[in-house]
Amino acid sequence: MAEKFIINGGKPLKGEIEVRGAKNAAFPILAATLLTRETCEIANLPLIEDVFRMIEIMKGMGSQIIWTGQRSIKINNSQINPLKIREDLVGLLRGSVLFFGPLLARFGKLRFPQPGGCIIGARPIDTHLDGFLQLGVNVSKNNSHYLLNFSKSKSKEVVLNEFSVTATENLMLFASLLPQRTVIKIADQDYQVKELARFLKKMGVKIKGEGTHEITVEGKKNLKGTKHSLIYDPIEAGTFIIMAAATRGNVLVKNVENAFLELPLKKLKDFGVPLKRVGKSAIRVLPWNKLKIDKIQSLPYPGMPSDLQSAFGVLATQSPGSTLVHDPLYEGRLKYLEEVNKMGAEIYFADPHRAIVNGPTKLQGRELGSLDLRGGAALIIAGLMAQGKTTIDNIYQIDRGYERIEERLQRLGADIKRIKI
Repeated sequence: MAEKFIINGGKPLKGEIEVRGAKNAAFPILAATLLTRETCEIANLPLIEDVFRMIEIMKGMGSQIIWTGQRSIKINNSQINPLKIREDLVGLLRGSVLFFGPLLARFGKLRFPQPGGCIIGARPIDTHLDGFLQLGVNVSKNNSHYLLNFSKSKSKEVVLNEFSVTATENLMLFASLLPQRTVIKIADQDYQVKELARFLKKMGVKIKGEGTHEITVEGKKNLKGTKHSLIYDPIEAGTFIIMAAATRGNVLVKNVENAFLELPLKKLKDFGVPLKRVGKSAIRVLPWNKLKIDKIQSLPYPGMPSDLQSAFGVLATQSPGSTLVHDPLYEGRLKYLEEVNKMGAEIYFADPHRAIVNGPTKLQGRELGSLDLRGGAALIIAGLMAQGKTTIDNIYQIDRGYERIEERLQRLGADIKRIKI
């Protein structure tokens, strides 16, 4: 049954909120368990729809998965069959693309449907396929399915076409079962890649260079099971920090992975938001007196995360003058600004990648639609800032990445509730 959020805004958030496990690190690590027949244990999983989907896809292939705690699972993949993959779920989940690497490495051939995901623009998997081709994989497409076959590596070096997080992870997963030294160049540096490297090393893979643009993977035919606890989600932490700033609240955000948020946190301070580090992993957000934002531009790590651009874009409506919002990565990422315009914002679109936000403007509650995960979170921020009632439909998109967000915000004093349609 469809659900929506109803928000009565205009109240500053106050209190404490804890960040959950990293959504985008969960995907490659769940996929990595397919590389071994031995049992793996994963802790600190976020209880979100995309993780549940990933687990259901694995169960459909024969994975034996037991919940051992509220956020912990035990997985054994000794009896999996890729032919039984749940195509209906693959078509809904972008993260399912990460099954390519481990399944191909383990079985030598793979028939796989087109992965789905957020509607934030063209998201082809060409970079993944090109990387596999460079390593000697035969790639073809039959209607809506990819056919991949591999017998022997023709190269020990891959040069990616772009800084792609998932392509880097996919090739790391594939190379982990190859008894050779594989070099991945133009590799992504972000937290998900580092977290995957930590997990693969525990399984017995030798990896060097994670956190740089050249990663070396020395795989082996038999990997062992292991235990791992996920890092906390930098994007969720950033969302809550910006949310607190947007409502001019006083909020302590706990479990913040500061190392992966250095630029966003610096930018917030530059814009005029008072932030205070508390201990090693908490940030207190204090009310600002004067806000000035000139430019928000998404770039691959260590640049500004595209996943936080939408939250910053809503915050920009409260900055005097003009703010350029530029997301060169995805041409559909700015669609949430069309919804914010309905609330009284003054936003002009230069092209699918750039918009000018003129402020400050007082936002008014309206009926809105959530088109994608991060845009949906941004609309919650807008609703919390606005005067009057805001209704947000299609909140399943938000549930894909934020665990029971309304309950956690209620504890900060937010007037937000979930309603079944």
